[in-house]
Order: sequence, then C-alpha cells, then structure tokens
Amino acid sequence: MKKSILLVLAGLSLLGGCASSGYAPVERPARLQAALADPLWDGQTVPAGQRCRWAGGHGSTPLLRVGNIPAGANALIVEFSDRSYFLMDHGGHGKLGLWLSPGQTSATIPSVAGESLDLPAGMFVEQKHQGWLRGKGGAYLPPCSGGRGHSYYATVKAVYKARAAGEESRLLGEQSIEMGRY
Repeated sequence: MKKSILLVLAGLSLLGGCASSGYAPVERPARLQAALADPLWDGQTVPAGQRCRWAGGHGSTPLLRVGNIPAGANALIVEFSDRSYFLMDHGGHGKLGLWLSPGQTSATIPSVAGESLDLPAGMFVEQKHQGWLRGKGGAYLPPCSGGRGHSYYATVKAVYKARAAGEESRLLGEQSIEMGRY
C-alpha cells in the first residue's frame, strides 16, 4: 500500500514539474543578478540552524539581493528547491513573491521564517511548500534531508503577474543561485 501511494505521488510530482508555471516566457528573458546577502549562507553548506524543525533547526530563507530586473516586472518569485529529491525540486520547498514598484531595477528579498505563513510586508505566497511528510505547513520548508548531502537552490524570476482579467502573466527574467548542501 505504502509503495503504491509513493508511486502515485511520484507520478503527480513529475506531471507538476512539467506543467507550466503560469508565466508565458518572453522571447529573450533577462538574466537577473542574484546573490546571497546573508554571510551565514555561503552557497556551499546549509548553515546548521537553517534546517527544518524535523532536522533540529528553525530555518528561514536566505536574504537575497537581486539586480538587473527588467522593465515591466511587477514582482519577483523565488522558487526554493532540492535538486537531489525530485518530489521537492522545481519549487517544492515553496514559492514566495515580492511585489515591485514600477520601474524598480533592484530589490532585496527579505528572509522569511520557515514552516510559517507569516510574511514580511510586500510579500505573498505563490505556492506553499510540498513537504507534507516532514515539517509543518507553511510557505517555505527549510532544507530537511537529514544530512544526506542534498543540493538546495533557489530560482529567482522577474515576472509580470497579471492583476486583472484578460491580462497574461509573463516571465521576464530569471537566475538560479546555489544555497548549499545538507
């Protein structure tokens, strides 16, 4: 029974990974400049306290700085992923958004507490994390592999997020950034 449930979940995850993110790509998306802005995060190793509660941490997203945001973007979306575990890849650790002001070309994406829905002002949940087997519900699930050497990363996307009927949401730029291994 357990095996069949896992196979069904794996199939659904693969379908979800192939599905459109809801943002139509433009012909030449910009390459964003994205960087970890918290010295605890070095991009090599996930800091000890930045893990899920199940793994003994009280993690939060790293502070990120983003530049080269293209004209027309009204939001940044950050997809948090575990490259080593297909069920949590492609944003499985949560997708968070930050609204932008018109013409804004750079932004700092604040740190967001893991396993919570409390968000800083100007932020929104694009998709809650998918880690229902481990961790509590919420917008973001911190790294939670139990120290198996999984590779965690974030993909930052500059988008025009439709706000009215008949508008099309568009992907205007993106960049991935390594968070580290755990």
